[in-house]
Parts: sequence; structure tokens; C-alpha cells
Amino acid sequence: MASMTVSAVCAQPLAARKFQGSRAKLAAAPKVRAAPRNLVIRAERSGPVTIGLAADSGCGKSTFMRRMTSLFGGKASPPEGGNPDSNTLISDTTTVLCLDDYHLNDRAGRKKSGLTALNLAEQDFDLMYEQVKALKDGKAVEKPIYNHVTGIFDAAEKIESPAILILEGLHPFADERVREMFDFKIYLDISDDVKFAWKIQRDMAERGHSLESIKASIEARKPDFDAFVDPQKAFADVVIQVLPTQLIPDDNEGKILRVRMIMKEGVDNFEPPYLFDEGSTISWIPCGRKLTCSYPGIKFFYGPDTFFGEEVSVLEMDGQFDKLEELIYVESHLSNTSTKFYGEITQQMLKYQNGPGSNNGTGLFQTLCGLKVRELYERIAETEIVVAA
Repeated sequence: MASMTVSAVCAQPLAARKFQGSRAKLAAAPKVRAAPRNLVIRAERSGPVTIGLAADSGCGKSTFMRRMTSLFGGKASPPEGGNPDSNTLISDTTTVLCLDDYHLNDRAGRKKSGLTALNLAEQDFDLMYEQVKALKDGKAVEKPIYNHVTGIFDAAEKIESPAILILEGLHPFADERVREMFDFKIYLDISDDVKFAWKIQRDMAERGHSLESIKASIEARKPDFDAFVDPQKAFADVVIQVLPTQLIPDDNEGKILRVRMIMKEGVDNFEPPYLFDEGSTISWIPCGRKLTCSYPGIKFFYGPDTFFGEEVSVLEMDGQFDKLEELIYVESHLSNTSTKFYGEITQQMLKYQNGPGSNNGTGLFQTLCGLKVRELYERIAETEIVVAA
């Protein structure tokens, strides 16, 4: 039996929104426009739609980029015929730039300066601003390549202005000039407890590191992360927050996660998705006969809140799926998802079912966020992406 609690008193009413998404499409099944692959019908516009993704190293930016870019069609891969160590990913319509390419110094230079790559003083924000502005103006740029293997800068690569420009890295929102050029801003916020659990699992089990060395590594990065990276989440339109589960008391393994999608209200071209009833406060334990889940189960939450003094709505999932194909049951209760057809969220999750976070709220909310970015692109560019069902 499913369990649901709905608050009788809503917070301040949210603005009326167009009712869309998978729940709306249950009532009247629309015709799906089939195509052999995702196709983009372009309208005339000047410059790319620009998306920013901020997160610490090792927090899932690469996985998120694969999920997001796949929604626009084509496979994202390094520039054809270019440097195999390039950090850039290019698909039919998207170009993903890694902001590590805008480090001020190489690894040897940072050793001399005594500063980490997290420090704002080690970023070339002037060049970042100049090149992002040029790309926004439809011009090509010669972008540096920071080689993560050698720790030095390789020869620059030519980047053409794309339809969709995505900047991912440690500091996309730190410089006001760059920050103002984004059409949409996303922050991946992994809690210290989860980071610690993940790093122990990886470095102890796979690399043979001691617990003491892992703790020392985390503590060495923390002051600069807190000072230079973490404050950027205040500027984000969406924050995907990964926390320890509340379903298991005193859990410290980090295998079961509570994930929150914190969505700012009043953002241009963005209407937050919701669960059951927009603006209400919902606590929902899905029916065990319709959604298979082993201990400790799954619990969802939706409701209004405030975040850094801004009005937000929050979607939350605690627990993980046993059978991803049953996600369709959850999808049918979500609205404003920006899906093109019933079941698209489930289809996308199954597509990346072997990727990190695919059985929990991390993958679900990254997919949902990607769908919202696709809709935002269509609205800004007055463009339609035709999706194969």
C-alpha cells in the first residue's frame, strides 16, 4: 500500500504554470513524433544558449554531461582529429568546455605559488570571460588545453561557436562577468559525509590507501573548497544536493542516498517540476506492489522552501530503485517534467543504467534537470528538438 501525506496549508501560492509533463500526458496520450534519432529544427538566433555546471572534482560532472548532452542528439566526444587528451566534448548541437583549461598556472606553477587549483587566484578569469563572450557572439576561439595527465598546457584547440555551450568545472559562477552570461546555472552539492564515504570506498578498496591518508587528503582540500567553490551554489538556478539517507539511523556507508533537487522560483524559461500537487507539501512512500524496493525502502518529498533567502521548490528522493523499469510508476506522478512522451524519463534512466547514481535520486534528478535544460533551449532558441520514442 502506498502512503502519502499532503499538507492542508500550502505556502505562499506559486505562480500559475502551464500544466505539462508525464502526468498531464497520461490523461490524453499525445501523438509521438518519431524520428530515427534526435533531430534539431533550428530557428535563426545569435549565439549559443549557455549552461553552467559547478561542482567539486569527483562529484559526477562527467556522468551528468553524458545524460544531458544525449537529450540533444549525437554522441559527445573530443574534437575529431584533435588532441586525444582534450577536455572538450562536442556533439551535433552541444559543446562542453572544462574550465580546468582556464587554470592560470600548470601543475609546476601551482607548486611554486603554493596555491591549489581550487583557489580563485589560480584561474585566468579574464581569458575565460573573453572567450565565452566571443563564443556567445558567434565567433571561434583558440582555447587552451590543460593536460591532466602531464600537468602542463598543450597547444590550443579551435572551438567553434555551438548551438548549446556548456561550461563545467570548479568556478563557472565565481566571476561576475562570466556568471551573467549564463542562461541557466546548475550546482552539484555533495555533502562532506557522502564525499568521505565515496572516497573511502574508492581509495581504500580500489587503490589501497590508508584511512589516515584519505582523511588528510580531504582535510587539505576542504578550506579552499569552502572558500572558493561552495559559495557558488547561492547563484545556481538548480542545486542537486546529495546527502546521507534518513531511512537508516546513523548510516555511514554512503550507499543509500537522500537526493534533493532545489529549484529557484521565477527563473526565466524554467518551470520547476512537481509531485502530485504544485505548491503543496507532499510526503510519499510508493506502493510496494508497484515499485519493488528492498530495505530500507524509498520515500519521496515535495514542497516549498527557502534557500539562501530565495523562494524555491524541492523534490527529494531517499532510497534506491531495485528495478529501473518500474520508475514509470514514479514518473506518472510527476508533472512539469518537460518530457516529449510518456516514459521518457524511465527510458533515459535505463539508457544509462550502468552509470553512477542510476538507481537513486542522483540519476533521476540529473535526467530531470537535463530535460528542463532541453526545454529551456527550445524556448530561448525558438527551436524544436524532435525525439524518437
